[in-house]
Amino acid sequence: MKASTYRKRIASLREKLGDLPVDTVWILQPENRRYLSGFKATDGQLTESSGSLLITRKERLLVTDSRYTTEAEHEVVDFEVITLKKGLAEGFPKLLSRLGTRNLGFEEQHVTWGLHQELAKAFRKLSPPVRLFPLKGFVENMREVKSTDEVKAMEASADLMSRVLAEIIRKLRPGKTEKEIAWQIEGLTREGGAESLAFPSIVASGPNSALPHAVPTNRKIRTREPITLDVGVKLDGYCSDMTRTLFLDGAPPRFRRIYKTVREAQLAALEKIRPGVESTVPDGTARAIIREAGFGDYFGHSLGHGVGLATHEKPRLGPEKPVTLKEGMVVTDEPGIYIPGKGGVRLEEMVVIEKKGTRILTKDRHFHNF
Repeated sequence: MKASTYRKRIASLREKLGDLPVDTVWILQPENRRYLSGFKATDGQLTESSGSLLITRKERLLVTDSRYTTEAEHEVVDFEVITLKKGLAEGFPKLLSRLGTRNLGFEEQHVTWGLHQELAKAFRKLSPPVRLFPLKGFVENMREVKSTDEVKAMEASADLMSRVLAEIIRKLRPGKTEKEIAWQIEGLTREGGAESLAFPSIVASGPNSALPHAVPTNRKIRTREPITLDVGVKLDGYCSDMTRTLFLDGAPPRFRRIYKTVREAQLAALEKIRPGVESTVPDGTARAIIREAGFGDYFGHSLGHGVGLATHEKPRLGPEKPVTLKEGMVVTDEPGIYIPGKGGVRLEEMVVIEKKGTRILTKDRHFHNF
């Protein structure tokens, strides 16, 4: 992204500060951190942070440790890089005093209870003390609508994943295990230039395809059974997400009906995804078609979700908590029917919402025409 992009994002964040009871914002979530600063490092787990941001109306600091100092200095835009030598509990209070912080807003979903307690104790000893205020969705809301550059990055990610998936599907043969296929997907995406998978690939065959988030096993794929491939990559930080369900040598009559129903629901929902529409509308459209076909009890998840620096982000296209869809949002359209013990079908496209509707970013078109 251009340096000007990060400056605009910081300016937007600072405008929002006026609506909050805080004078400093503390950003730890890796995607939010990258969105605001350009810092690419990721966190292995919640208790292991590669760095965090402190942003006031006048200053912006990236706080890290010696493992990431050089990387941060090369990547961040307009942030002063601070290297802590003794950890947050000892070094953080001094930084807040330097900034003149009195009320610190923190991302409540990305601070453990233990760290919160440790810092709160240290902050109470300051004169005057610093108060902690939980913030939810502060930066995530900014990330909902994508810029032109972000959409281009996601289209490139989708193009790569579409090419790999097409090659995988072309070479599918009975006897390959789910794990073997998943390994092939990862290898081809790496060879194609992906920085990583967006999420562990889902390769689920036969009865395993009834599990929406199945983990690949040593089960061998067979003819005339559903084979679900749910895959995505990260390219330049941005994710792709797509799903196809396939049948080798045709499908049994019941699964032909299920497949047709899911595809009809997907296409009908796609027509409803447009600016100004409530997010519950496309979900309701797909759900009604699946229910009328007699499979209403077998579609348990939401129709879709936002995609960006994270695979799952705002907005959510579900039956509850409606939000108004906007131009520039990138979302998935992924209805499914899952019959326990038998198998399931899910079809997923990733689309960008434009002025008059949607543009599909996932290019592979391997759909059955039963």
